[in-house]
Amino acid sequence: MNSIKVTLLWISLFVFASGSPGSVTGNPVAPGANADVSGVKQIHNPDKSLVFKKTPQGDLKVYCFLPKDWKAEDRRPGMVFWFGGGFVGGTPTQFYAKAEYLALRGLVCLCAEYRVRNTHGTGLDKCVEDARSAMRWVKQHAAELGVDPERVIASGGSAGGTLSLLMALGDGPDSADDDLTISPRPCALVLFNPAQGDAAMKRIEGEGEEQKRAVRAVAMLNEPKKDLPPSLFFFGTADLLLSPSRQFCETSLALGNRCELWTAKGKPHGFFNWQPWHDATLRKTDEFLTGLGYLKGEPQIKAPTEAVLKRELPK
Repeated sequence: MNSIKVTLLWISLFVFASGSPGSVTGNPVAPGANADVSGVKQIHNPDKSLVFKKTPQGDLKVYCFLPKDWKAEDRRPGMVFWFGGGFVGGTPTQFYAKAEYLALRGLVCLCAEYRVRNTHGTGLDKCVEDARSAMRWVKQHAAELGVDPERVIASGGSAGGTLSLLMALGDGPDSADDDLTISPRPCALVLFNPAQGDAAMKRIEGEGEEQKRAVRAVAMLNEPKKDLPPSLFFFGTADLLLSPSRQFCETSLALGNRCELWTAKGKPHGFFNWQPWHDATLRKTDEFLTGLGYLKGEPQIKAPTEAVLKRELPK
């Protein structure tokens, strides 16, 4: 599939500017190797950086946060994060602080790179392809990562949330080097203001069959399926992207799926990157994953009294 030019400027207004494959013996990330771009700094650097894919535009890596008592023979739940940036920019460091906390709670967490227009000159199709490659790579190397391949959670913010949702809803595009017998479908979704609805459709460029493929791919974002994985959505009520996701969640619930929508009153797109909302959304994520059996015990982060999330759905 040729590159599909997609310009999601309505997302870009809120985003932050921006080893060998097949092995989990990658190099520890040196302090300061990546500047933090979220509103919260992680305490520790990633334990490892691993190449999961080679592309004509350069190698792509996952940055791993491991539990303190991690062993390769573990079969823990895993969680993969994709950053936001309108498919134009962004960096995996956006989710380092959240990955660090959830690793301390027992998950193997990985923050994944994918190709973006400003850095790689690529379009939406390569973003989706790379996200699917990363999920397949994690499952393929689960035995080395200490991960249960049937329990890999997908998460992301804005464009990264869109990529996570597309893996649960649609097929392709896929890399020619991927093992297509491995499904990239996640077992659960934690989505921070993903892009859905007509706003995404209106930003599709191109012409002919290329444009048709893009329209079909984005249209999937508005069509929940009966077997959608358990899903958690976070939005600020001042975010223009809230309405289509609210409608999506209502339809998903009507189909019998588990879907939760939590909102922050008066907050804009990207609110979850900053305190006290970082802690508020992270605690709610902890509670959600504990309810699914992927975490145990009480959350180790307090719910800020000054940052109250409202559950809009289910009512």
